[in-house]
Amino acid sequence: MNNISIYNETNSKVDKRLIKQMVRKVLKAENRTSVELSVIIVNNDHIKALNKDYCANNSPTDVLTFVLPDETNHDYKYQILGDIYISIDKVKEQALEYGHTETRELAFLVVHGMYHLLGFDHKTKKDAGIMREREEVILNERNDTKR
Repeated sequence: MNNISIYNETNSKVDKRLIKQMVRKVLKAENRTSVELSVIIVNNDHIKALNKDYCANNSPTDVLTFVLPDETNHDYKYQILGDIYISIDKVKEQALEYGHTETRELAFLVVHGMYHLLGFDHKTKKDAGIMREREEVILNERNDTKR
């Protein structure tokens, strides 16, 4: 059993069921259980402030992840992975830019954020390829078109 919290800090309607579905698909694919994480939907101003404070980048981004260190010596029944922040404004902008639905873009950003929480990155071409391949497997289960 996993503990997945979703917070919508915007006035936009967000499909929380889709978010949980995508989180669960990644966790299942990676054989992860008993984890806790949060997905927080924010606007561009909020994510820009986070990006500036934590990444020294003064611009909005689509997704930010905050991985919490693994505390192995605890009695809590879940491993706390961390938080995923997604800009709903970027979801809308990028859906138009890439020519697909906002639902598909949100699904992608959730999956992308999940892989970051699980320790994947795209700093090298090889790592980016590994991460992208795993993302596409999850997204193709929904019959979504590629980004």
